[in-house]
Amino acid sequence: MGIDLGTTYSAVAVVEATGVPRVVNNGEGSAITPSVVLFKNAKGKDEPVVGGAAKRQAGLRPDDVVQHVKRYMGDPSWRFDSSNDESYRPEEVSAIILRALVRAAEAELGETIDDVVITVPAYFDDSRRTATRQAGEIAGLNVLRVLNEPTAAALSYGLSSDDDGIVLVYDLGGGTFDVTILGIEDSRFEVLATDGDRNLGGLDWDNALMKLVVDELEATHGVTDFWDDVDAVALLREKTEQAKRALSAVETTSIQLSLDIGHFSVDVTREGFEAATKSLLRRTQELVEDTLDESGLDWDDIDSVLLVGGSTRMPAVSALLARLSGANPVEGVNPDEAVALGAAIQAGIETGGEGDLSDVVIEDVTSQALGTVAQDDDGVDRNWVVIERNTKVPATGEQILTTLSPRTELHVWVTQGDDPDIDFTTEIGHGVFPLEEEWPTGTDFRVVYHYDIDQTVTVEVFRLPEDLLVGVFEIDRVANLTEEAVEAAAAKVGAMGADEAAAPAESAPAAPSVPTKPSGLPTLPTAASQSTAPAQTSAPAPRPSDR
Repeated sequence: MGIDLGTTYSAVAVVEATGVPRVVNNGEGSAITPSVVLFKNAKGKDEPVVGGAAKRQAGLRPDDVVQHVKRYMGDPSWRFDSSNDESYRPEEVSAIILRALVRAAEAELGETIDDVVITVPAYFDDSRRTATRQAGEIAGLNVLRVLNEPTAAALSYGLSSDDDGIVLVYDLGGGTFDVTILGIEDSRFEVLATDGDRNLGGLDWDNALMKLVVDELEATHGVTDFWDDVDAVALLREKTEQAKRALSAVETTSIQLSLDIGHFSVDVTREGFEAATKSLLRRTQELVEDTLDESGLDWDDIDSVLLVGGSTRMPAVSALLARLSGANPVEGVNPDEAVALGAAIQAGIETGGEGDLSDVVIEDVTSQALGTVAQDDDGVDRNWVVIERNTKVPATGEQILTTLSPRTELHVWVTQGDDPDIDFTTEIGHGVFPLEEEWPTGTDFRVVYHYDIDQTVTVEVFRLPEDLLVGVFEIDRVANLTEEAVEAAAAKVGAMGADEAAAPAESAPAAPSVPTKPSGLPTLPTAASQSTAPAQTSAPAPRPSDR
């Protein structure tokens, strides 16, 4: 089965015996399920409710509901604390959602599901991809592959349309944004370039509309301290979602709010909404143009533009892409289902299951650069790229380094990101290489990274000039759960009683949102803090150095 584990909505799909994928409806007949969990108190224990039933309780019980957890995947500091004083990491909350999705699909299909492909934003870094895989393991699933969402969408489009050419996938979901450019020829899918922002999505459009309404309440009705009322904020988020959906079809709508201090009506217009979110849309444009430059192509080379993700239903999005590309985006692609359908196809490829998918080949690229920490000529610790972003995977890269002092062991920090400033990169792992004998100052050595299709990073060190292998290690991901922690989380989630209805919301809006623990207040989401790679051992050419 393929699973589109979305920030706001999720979907699952399977491949039929004919080789054609189809979305599997949940227990209430909907193709999509809100990625929302309500933790009910059942005799002092948490009992999770997943989907539409949980979403409908968000405005009434904001402290018991968690959603948009995808934005916090791979963040070791984030926790959701239930009313029973149970604490949940993002991987555990996601596992509860995955388990509900699978159980609903099993009931619909009448068979057991073990093997899955789960999709992630193309711009997810290593820790977030690993966290997604671990969520699947905690849910008791065998995760065959973690697949990029735009690649999945292009896969479902390419196999259903038989249209070859260069495709640009603009993927604006509830919490993340990706742009990917692919070449499709017969059954071969070659990713040329990808970029994105994991903290840019429909949630940010919701926040902008909320602020517009609150400013109007204050200016026109004298309402103050609105943001301090958590219940009022949760109600406004629900109303904002409805208004945003309405503004995709009409020019003007109104938001009705019944608060403790009275009833208020605020008119909102599409024009005002688009003005308030202009900077968000411009950010996606910048990423699209940067990715186009990275691919070495221009708009004349793009044959098709695909819009993926519920937030692309906003008229301003299709208008932007039509203006940039000079042509209307492809019609007939369901933005809510395309990713799940592609994930199902990939699952069929991985397992050799239903249909003839043996000719399908996918060539992907690294969405983030991989590097190491070393000193420059001025003795300043900086990030040195070993494997460039948008390198085809599997990939290999290396740096030549030199010790600046005698060494009995070498430390290698693996970073993700291409900024030279280590404050703007993420440390994803660390390895220590004991040396059989002390290396004197000025010893040259070679650090080699290998990055495979499953995002596993292997590091080798060779002493020069002999090119003698010193050691090999796979990175110990500092932001992720240990194997023991995954097993403990699986036992914890597996033992929970569950009313996992996986029920749909009343309709399919682009991006709902409710305050997520631990904040509880409607502050605009910010990027998760990035860990700084510690200053250490060695430095690359042209003038390698070492601490």
